Amino acid sequence: MTATAALKSRAPAAMVEGEFLFTEGDFRKIAAMVHGDAGISLHETKATLVYSRLAKRLRALGLASFQDYCALVAGQDGVDERQKMLAALTTNVTRFFREPHHFDHLRDKVLPPLLAAAKAGGKIRIWSAACSSGQEPYSAAMTILSLAPDAANLDIKILATDIDPNMVADARTGVYAEGLLTGIPAEYLRRWTSPAAGRPGAVQMAGEARALITFNELNLIGEWPMKGKFDAIFCRNVAIYFDDETQARLWSRFAPLLPLGGRLYIGHSERVAGPAAAAFEPDGITTYRLTRESGR
Repeated sequence: MTATAALKSRAPAAMVEGEFLFTEGDFRKIAAMVHGDAGISLHETKATLVYSRLAKRLRALGLASFQDYCALVAGQDGVDERQKMLAALTTNVTRFFREPHHFDHLRDKVLPPLLAAAKAGGKIRIWSAACSSGQEPYSAAMTILSLAPDAANLDIKILATDIDPNMVADARTGVYAEGLLTGIPAEYLRRWTSPAAGRPGAVQMAGEARALITFNELNLIGEWPMKGKFDAIFCRNVAIYFDDETQARLWSRFAPLLPLGGRLYIGHSERVAGPAAAAFEPDGITTYRLTRESGR
């Protein structure tokens, strides 16, 4: 065996063939960081996806290898890039009134008694726990406004959070390209959107809808600053990225933030499991109702 052949035989094998060397060791380092930062579980079957999404970051940074990239994001100078890595690896797929049965349920079953109480001095609190670019909380806001056009005069607040600060910033503007409006009922479009100033082909969500929502950055596996309870929590198509242990811990953390009768809306391929499952009962398609109070 020649010296060159010997060196090649000792070189780490590539998990994915491409312009950058991407080894199993590189994948394990990235997977460990993403799991530690966001609770996301990356199986080796996702290696091609990880490579394709992060190769763009290597090109943008002028790096020669994934080994160099791992060293960057693991170091003190890589904090910003680590956030960009997480954003690149998470799928911000959302749309207005996605899984419309949830908003029908909110409108027909949950909101009427809450609005009656709010008009008598009570309050309504809703949390969109992974709001992405904002379509989910704005859908909830328009649903509320459809029943209570005077919502601004009532104590109604929607908290919308996401781990990605870029998504939160975009959502806060309430500006969307016309092509993203699919799913919004025509009457809602007429009443709560208008052409966005200086943005041809885009619309601005109405001030009445924006006023109901507070957008903040929040990591679901980190600390939660909220102290009060929510009448409804939307956490949809997020837990599917977590391992079973992290999912169970998430459901257990939601339970104390709901009053008896509070609703939890989750994704179509998700199920409440683990110790928290005993506190909930199904109340429609991927909708759960808290029937047993849980301590913090």
